[in-house]
Amino acid sequence: MKLHPTDGFDNAARHYRHIEARPLAAAMGAEICGVSVADVTDEQFAEIRAALFHHKMIYFRGQQMTHADHEAFSLRFGAFAEDAYTKGVPSHVNVHPLIREADDASVMVFGSGWHTDSPFLAEPPSITSLRSVQIPPFGGDTIWANSALAYRTLSPAYRQLIAGLQVRFSMRDVLQSAQASAVENDTPLGKLSALKHAASLPEDVLRKVRGNTHPLVRTHAITGEKSLYLDSSYGVGIDGMTPAEAAPLLQYLCEHITQPAFTCRLRWEPDMLALWDNRLCIHQAFNDYQGYRREMYRTTIAGEVPV
Repeated sequence: MKLHPTDGFDNAARHYRHIEARPLAAAMGAEICGVSVADVTDEQFAEIRAALFHHKMIYFRGQQMTHADHEAFSLRFGAFAEDAYTKGVPSHVNVHPLIREADDASVMVFGSGWHTDSPFLAEPPSITSLRSVQIPPFGGDTIWANSALAYRTLSPAYRQLIAGLQVRFSMRDVLQSAQASAVENDTPLGKLSALKHAASLPEDVLRKVRGNTHPLVRTHAITGEKSLYLDSSYGVGIDGMTPAEAAPLLQYLCEHITQPAFTCRLRWEPDMLALWDNRLCIHQAFNDYQGYRREMYRTTIAGEVPV
């Protein structure tokens, strides 16, 4: 841990008329109660959206949803984004299965490693939702880190140092890890692993390896809140710097964002729905449930060019 902050925490629940928010941790996260996502009212949705921007990650329990329900609720946040890894389920192409079978012996699990979703795209997704259907008896948690809080706790001198820097994001390292450690199967990582036999990479994969540059300090398009836009899975360099120059800066900031004081962790149950704002936090999953099946479904909402 680089430091142990004692202030800057602002995850207390705000007053709402149509929902109840119960904070999960001091840094971020909240459970939203009193809502059936499949039948949410306009008044409830407005407060849910505000709670998402405030808490960075929110979740609901006991949501028995169909794919159509999941799709309809997601669309209230905006149009669907390009999904960089998966194909949707039949009849609901924007609801993407994230299923790990009990016999999948891959060392790497989809979503492992700290990351924001698909920052190598020119317009990365803004909001991600994840719905649980079947979970292991233990393990399979997801952890998030508040990158806006991490930015606020940097010293004024350091904030001035990094202002204006552009991070290069690429799928390069994830592709290499998948080819080295994932079993070749019909999962997103399994398909990447199989590419090691190809004479050349498909153009769609090459596009994601080439990636894009985005501001290291990002300003939220709706709230104006600033955050560190960086992760250790896809952030591979800083424009205008040599790898040797960029490495210590990237390492420090990645370690700073992910220190325990800035995180929250969700223990999944069946019929949960979680949403997070990729512009304000990063997350990761764990490969700690081998031998058990985990069935989840994801949607992603289109974002904007980061500024």
